[in-house]
Amino acid sequence: MKLHELKPAEGSRQERKRKGRGIGSGNGKTAGKGHKGQNARSGGGVRLGFEGGQTPLFRRLPKRGFTNINRKEYAVVNLDALNRFEDGTEVTPELLIETGVVSNEKAGVKVLAKGKVEKKLTVKAHKFSSAAKEAIEAAGGQTEVI
Repeated sequence: MKLHELKPAEGSRQERKRKGRGIGSGNGKTAGKGHKGQNARSGGGVRLGFEGGQTPLFRRLPKRGFTNINRKEYAVVNLDALNRFEDGTEVTPELLIETGVVSNEKAGVKVLAKGKVEKKLTVKAHKFSSAAKEAIEAAGGQTEVI
């Protein structure tokens, strides 16, 4: 194969449709908009969710629940994720973000008891599940609520 023999993959390149260029083009006169009506007009068309005047789905469905504005978000860290640190390390939210265990910097950190912790660690977090707290202390570590 030489440079002058290169061709794009079959069907990957299409010419644009030139609208309103005569009857023979198949897209002349009304330029694919049909005859009259809201969609044929300049600036015409309907808004998102419009169903031709019928009450739209989002208005037919009942409203449910509410959003608690005081809700606290927590990034979840399981015990087995803590085994990557050396013995005696002080594990803080900053360290977890730095090492990529937690990605959301704005959320607090909650430690849950999935897996086993094999290292003796000092873990500082915003919340601990009771089982996680017991597991860390059973491994000889300490927990501290920030």
